[in-house]
Amino acid sequence: MDGNGRWARQRLLPRVAGHRAGMETLRRVVGWSIERGVRVLTVFAFSSENWSRPADEVSAILRLMVQALMDEVPRLDEAGVRLHVPGSRDGLPASLVDGIAQAEARTAGNDRLVLNVCFNYGGRWDIVQAAQALAARGEPITEASLAGALALAHVPDPDLVIRTGGEQRISNFLLWQIAYSELYFSDRLWPAFDAAEFDRALAAYAQRQRRFGRTPEQVQAAAARAA
Repeated sequence: MDGNGRWARQRLLPRVAGHRAGMETLRRVVGWSIERGVRVLTVFAFSSENWSRPADEVSAILRLMVQALMDEVPRLDEAGVRLHVPGSRDGLPASLVDGIAQAEARTAGNDRLVLNVCFNYGGRWDIVQAAQALAARGEPITEASLAGALALAHVPDPDLVIRTGGEQRISNFLLWQIAYSELYFSDRLWPAFDAAEFDRALAAYAQRQRRFGRTPEQVQAAAARAA
């Protein structure tokens, strides 16, 4: 969800205003996802590297997350959304840690949409913590066991990754999980991301042929057999 700060700067607003506007966009995207039959939505809200931002901005983001949990969780629960917050709890305020735990518990029985809000998350951190957990349990480290120990082991690997803000890089997001994901880069700043752009991303994905190492002919033959 890239571009909050630039969106605010263009309007001569403080950066936190961009983060607030970004929360509104996320609320809309959750609704669009439900309407379009998306079953899993994973967003990158705060990365392991974001701690290096100015202290006042980090503090504002933490407060905004606490407030968002209070305001949004009842709506998510009513809409049938199950919330997960993958990421490290190290360094987070106790109020935020408690709020996350309560939100995850409250929505645990919902199955209309799984919403993963990655907070204090990094793809490298995820791989390392998974390997450490396996080593601590004395379990062999294989592709399957490592995948099962990742912070997003509860959902399939993503089919589509959308990055807003005009940047074309991964920025330490889901490094293991997006090995075969399709990528869509949007020039829209996140607060300006709208339903039309969301649909363009989905339409672009629908035109892709996902081969997973196979030839196009093999994919076509498999599709014909399945039909």
